This record gives sequence, C-alpha cells and structure tokens, in this order.
Amino acid sequence: MSVSSSSAQSVFRNKMARYYGYFTIGFLLIATIMLLLEIFAGLPTQIIGWVFLLLTMGLYATIGILSRTKVIDEYYVAGRNVPAVFNGMATGADWMSAASFISMAGTLFLIGYDGLAYIMGWTGGYVLLALLFAPYLRKFGQYTIPDFVGARFGGNTARVVAAICAIVVSLTYMTAQVVGVGLIMQRFVGVDFRLGVVLGLSGVLVCSFLGGMKAVTWTQVAQYIILIVAYMIPVTFLSLQLTGFPIPQLAYGQALQNIDRLEQEQGLSKSSESPVVPGKFITSGYIPPFNEGVNNASARDAVGQINKQFGASLTPPPAQAIPDAKRPELGDWRGTPWNFLALMACLMLGTAGLPHILIRFYTVPSVKESRMSVGWSLFFIFLLYFTAPAYAAFSRWNILENVVGLSVKELPAWTEQWGRNGLIAIRDFETINGVAVGKEPTWVKNLVTAGSVTINDANGNGVIDLGTFAKVDEKTGSAGEISGTAVTEGSVDGIVQFAEIGRPIGPGIDADLVVLSAPDIAGLPFTIGALLAAGGLAAALSTADGLLVVIASAIAHDIYFRTINPKASLQTRMMLGKSMIVVAAAMAALLALPRLALIAQMVAWAFSMAAATFFPIVLLGIFWRRANGPGAIAGMIGGLVVTVFYMAMNYWNPAFNVLGITHLGSGIFGLPVAVILCVVVSLATKAPPKEIMELVDNLRNPITDDETMAKYGSTSLPTH
Repeated sequence: MSVSSSSAQSVFRNKMARYYGYFTIGFLLIATIMLLLEIFAGLPTQIIGWVFLLLTMGLYATIGILSRTKVIDEYYVAGRNVPAVFNGMATGADWMSAASFISMAGTLFLIGYDGLAYIMGWTGGYVLLALLFAPYLRKFGQYTIPDFVGARFGGNTARVVAAICAIVVSLTYMTAQVVGVGLIMQRFVGVDFRLGVVLGLSGVLVCSFLGGMKAVTWTQVAQYIILIVAYMIPVTFLSLQLTGFPIPQLAYGQALQNIDRLEQEQGLSKSSESPVVPGKFITSGYIPPFNEGVNNASARDAVGQINKQFGASLTPPPAQAIPDAKRPELGDWRGTPWNFLALMACLMLGTAGLPHILIRFYTVPSVKESRMSVGWSLFFIFLLYFTAPAYAAFSRWNILENVVGLSVKELPAWTEQWGRNGLIAIRDFETINGVAVGKEPTWVKNLVTAGSVTINDANGNGVIDLGTFAKVDEKTGSAGEISGTAVTEGSVDGIVQFAEIGRPIGPGIDADLVVLSAPDIAGLPFTIGALLAAGGLAAALSTADGLLVVIASAIAHDIYFRTINPKASLQTRMMLGKSMIVVAAAMAALLALPRLALIAQMVAWAFSMAAATFFPIVLLGIFWRRANGPGAIAGMIGGLVVTVFYMAMNYWNPAFNVLGITHLGSGIFGLPVAVILCVVVSLATKAPPKEIMELVDNLRNPITDDETMAKYGSTSLPTH
C-alpha cells in the first residue's frame, strides 16, 4: 500500500469516526429525552415504541440511500476500502444476530452451564478465522466464497455447488433473524407477528437493495452502536437493583450463588439416581454441567405452530424423551460431555465457514487490515458475549426470588404482557378458575387433547369452577370441574412454582423472552424496553442485511454471471442481484411464519451446515495443493447431506442419536464425511493444473502480502 493511499485511508477513517461519534451522542440524547418525557410527562408507551422504530429504521434507510451505488466493486465488497476498526464493528453487527442478542441469554437461562457451548463456540470461531482464513481470503481478492471455490477448484460445477450450499445455509440463518424481527415488533409496537415481519424486512431491503455491501457495511456500523448500547443498559440496571453493583460482568458470581441457594430451597437442585442406569447419579440445577436430557418438544411445538398459522392438521410426532425409563436401551446421556463438545465444535467451525462472515474480509484495503479487523471483531463481540451469562443469571435469580411462590393473583404485570405475545403462560389451574368453557388457554387445551385433563361443566353455568383437590386414585386427581393425571395438589393451589412457568404450547419458559423482558422484570421504564427492542432489531436486521447480499450474489453473480451468462452487462447483473434480494426476503418471511424452532436452534442448524460444507473445503483449498474440483464437490454435497439427515432424524425422534448428540451438533458428523470425501476423491482423480498449485503456494506465502501484490496490477492475486 502506498504512502498516499495510507494517508487517504487515515483521513477517511478519522472522518467516519467523527460522524459515528456524533451519531452515538445524538442517539443517547434522544433516548434520554424519551425517558424524561415518559417519567415526567406520561408519554404513552406506544408512541415511545413507534419513535424508536421510526428513528432507527429511518436512520438505516438514510444510510442505505446515501450509499447507493452502481459500481460492481462497491456493490459486492464495499469498494475494498473499509478501515479495520469499522469492518470489525460491521462484522460484529453482522455476527451478533437475533440469536446472540435475543436467544443466547435465554438459552443460558434455561439450561445453565450447557448453554456456555454457544459462548465458547461462537467466540472461539474467530480465533480460527484469524489464523486460518481471513488473510488468505483477502489476499485472494474475490467477491464471494463460491468465487473462491470456483477459482481455486477450477470449474463452474464446484462454484454452483458452493453457491447452493451458501443459499441453504444463509436462508436458514436468515429465517431465524426474521422470527426475531417479528417478535420485537409484536411486543414493542403492538402489531401482529406477521405484519412485524413485513415491516422489519422493509427496512432490510432499503439498505441492501440500493447499495449492496457498501450500504450494508455502513448501516451495520450504526447498528452495532445501537445494539451494544441497548444490550448494556438493562442488565446494568438489573445488576444494580439486585446486587447494588453496576458492573454485571463482575456481579455474576453473586447471582450464581443466589440461584444455587434458591434452587435448593425450592427443590430444583438435587442429586438423583438415573431412571435407566442403576447406580448413576445426576445432579440437576442451573450450575451443574451436562444435565440436559434429549427430547422432541421443539418438533412437536413446530407442528403446532404450522397448524396454527396455516390451518393445517398435521399430526405431531409422539412425545419422546431420553432418558426413558420404559426404554432403558436408549441410555441416559446426562453427565457426559459429548453433546456439549459437539455443539461447541460445530459453532466454532461453522463460525469460520459462514459465507456472510467470510466475505467481510474482502471489504478491507489490505491483508494486514484483514488481520486487524478480525481482532477488532472479536473485541466488539466480546462486549456482548461476556455480558450474556450475566443477563441469564440475573433474570433467573429475579424470577426465582420475586415470581416463584407468589399467588397467581399477585403476579407482576409483565407476565400478563408477555403472555399476550405467546411467550409465557402460568400453568397453574387456578388461572382458569371462572374461565368460559371452550375459552381455555392453549396449554390447557393441549392437556385435554392428550387426555391428561378432563373438564366437566357439572353445574352447567358455562364456566370452569375449581374446588378443593381430591385424589381419585393413585395417578388421578380432581379439583371441582377438572380431573386427570395432570391435576395434582400443587397444580391447583394457586401458588406459582418454577415448573409452572412455561409457554402456551409447552413446558419451560420461551428462551426468546428472557432478554426482551429484562426491563419489565426489573421494573424499568418502557423507554428502556423500547431501547432494548431497537437493539434487538438492529441485531436481527444487520445479520439479515449481510445474509441477503450472500443469497443475492450467489444467484446473480456466481450462478448467473459466472456460469450461465459471462457476457451479461453490468446493468443486468445489478438488476438481477437486486431482484434476488427481494425474492430471498420473501422466502425468509414465509419460512419464519410457523416459527419452526427457537431462534438459537435455527441458527445452530445453519452453523452445523456451514461447518460441514464451507469450513473443510476452504481449509483444504488453502492448505492442501492436491485438493481438486471433484473432491470439493463430493465433500460439500456429502457433508451437507449427512448433516441434514442426522438433523432431521434427531429433531423428529431423539431416540435416533449417537452418544446423545442432538440435531444442534449434527455438523460433527457431516464434517469428517466432507473431509474424507474431498481427500479420497481428490487423490483418485486428476491433480489440479500447475497454475492452480502455484496460486495456492502464493496464497500462503506471507512475502507476497500487500506490497508485493501490487505487481499483479490489483489488490488480488490472479484467479486463472
């Protein structure tokens, strides 16, 4: 890089730092004004929600319009002039999706220690990126990951297979972001989930449609600022409220101690013998590791959502849980680390193989800046990931102390608010006392359908009247006009137990609830909740932006231009790319409506697929000269097929498992298949041409970094 170029980069970096500094101050000022208006002037909460929504969406649209471009280099790789620190922020926003912002703390809330696989996997992956991929991909200097595959493995077939894999992975990931957008809009603006999806995607399209990667990059910088500010404020208040100390990351230990104490007092943490392995004892609770069983509750919920959304009448799979005392041959995998390690490995390797993250290293000016941008990315991601466990712990502590043990008539208002959004239900039968017959909540109707509860309107007044609990026989209880195996003394006492805090369609609190409800749980003003919603929206939209560009470029650039019509005009390529952005957004919206899984689950699927397709092929493409096109094709297809097969089978029937590994870690089986197929097929077929092998040698040679690359007449190596 020349001295003049370096100086220009420095001026550009300083100018952008000044602009975003003003933006941060202005955003905090507006949030403070809204807070004061709510407290002292009684500003309606719906107005506050709409102000934050219109403000942030308007900002993203403005950046998108100002960044519009017809230059192909700017549309696909932001002109390759994004400074490392800003690329780090954009990568952080691109990375910290709805799963990181909304679901990760919720997953930790539900399963405790085992949820740390997400933290360790998603951060550890950036170490692999820095060591194995980032500098080499930037040095290669293409537009997309299928571009790399096509040039490195010498053929359009490999390019098309890589493009299809990129579409599958990105569309799965994109669907999870759209679900997050719908949830946020539903709660904080008061619109229907489906309308919320449409409104959110409109904001995404304005950014990515006009300016491609250039607009997406500079929008993501603003989105990172919003999401990190929004994430830190509520948890800081929670920490101060519960511990008197305003740094949640350092007060985390006190929260864990209190959780452990409360769980023991409430009988939630205990050591018990395995129902299927005599002499094997399992310690349950929030803190002990590897205590999660395997079940297909998520698949059953998904079928229920599909039936509800589309009026279908699909039959859900039979309820199945492992361990199962009736089928001891299925084993009891609690207490073993295999699922934890498999999930962590898939998230780590998937991180290093995600197309929308890998292409971010094409946008920096040089190989040196690509290395620096990975470091900045890890720092910006660390700020949120180091805080997520504290979020989970403080929320769990608060609920155990301030909700469990209350009468259902004394519950805080936030339980009712989030109940209307379908994310929480208090599953004590006292809540249906006096409810009209036929108007019972979903969880009661499900119990009736399953035969666990019978409702008998004995007095014919059209409402359910509860009475004193009585035992009918050893397994059945009754209380007034309800009876059944689900009717127990504790379930009709009107006192909330932790196990009675669930969802309308299943047990256990919805993981997507924990972060979004944190301001309500802490009793903070609605403005803080609206700020948090703006952050969650920024996280979902920023990732959706990057994913849309990947999907559109895979179709318009890799399949159409590189394979079908290499003579296509610039105007045709740009129009096709923009059209594909709209099509991809519409497809993601349709897939998001039935909410087939928790956001974090859906994201884990995308990571497993990336770990089994792109990670091994890009790794071998950089570090093994002998890898060729047929090997890469076989590896990608084989890895994807094995991963999806295991994923689908285990999701539907958890009895189908190896070492208790769930569908979330299915990539651990696809990855070795991809490597073996690539190696075996490559050795069994013709070696790559000499110029490809020389290309690989140059790619790994640090001497040919930025300055020496200038001799090729561009910032990239020749791609033959």
